[in-house]
Amino acid sequence: MARTSEEELLTELRKIDSPTITNAVATYPANPLCLGLYNPWTENWYTDSSIRCMFPELGPVVGYAVTCVYGLPDPNYGNRLSFMDVIDALDASTKPAILVFQQKFPPELSSKVGLAGEVMATSMQAVGCVGAISNGPSRDIDAIRRMKFQLLLGGVTGGHGAMAVQAVNVPVSVGDMDVSPGELIHMDENGAVKFPADKLEAVLNAAKAILEEEAQRLDALRQATTAAEVRAASSGGAYSEQKR
Repeated sequence: MARTSEEELLTELRKIDSPTITNAVATYPANPLCLGLYNPWTENWYTDSSIRCMFPELGPVVGYAVTCVYGLPDPNYGNRLSFMDVIDALDASTKPAILVFQQKFPPELSSKVGLAGEVMATSMQAVGCVGAISNGPSRDIDAIRRMKFQLLLGGVTGGHGAMAVQAVNVPVSVGDMDVSPGELIHMDENGAVKFPADKLEAVLNAAKAILEEEAQRLDALRQATTAAEVRAASSGGAYSEQKR
């Protein structure tokens, strides 16, 4: 039997919602279908409610993480890096890529930085980037929507002042999700989740098995009309009664 290609695996992964992916990655470590890649509470492997999906209609998006850090220009650093260094990193990345950019601006400015607009998003898309995630705001949302380029952001605002790239392809933290370059990112309107790229096939297989099991459970629940039938349908699931 021919080995499934990476492109085919990514295509299949894009058919699955992010909550199911989190269930496969780490949410229910006691479930034999869960891979248990992280401690679900102590490790930062998915985004929190500070991050909002701009274009839910695009559905799930999957890509390999490229990272960068933005902040105010620093005369002591000399502003040695630029957005073109980010473009070079995206160009060199395994495709498709997702840019995860951490914004490190002073608190009084952090909600006013409309960082990645139409020009930046178009440049990223040209080198195989399919979306971006940031802990701060961006702008030109109307134009980027037409590009079908997904954004998960801390907000939206119309302008910005001088800013600079401080680091490229370093570990970052965005929306309480810690990301290293090369990790796989799965994101949709529920948020984003990361996992090691070498676990792609394992995560996909676990997610498919979880969906199959949930479909059977949901079918039984939809036919239930009493608490006893709900209890029977839920037996062995995440919401069933704990054994005493």
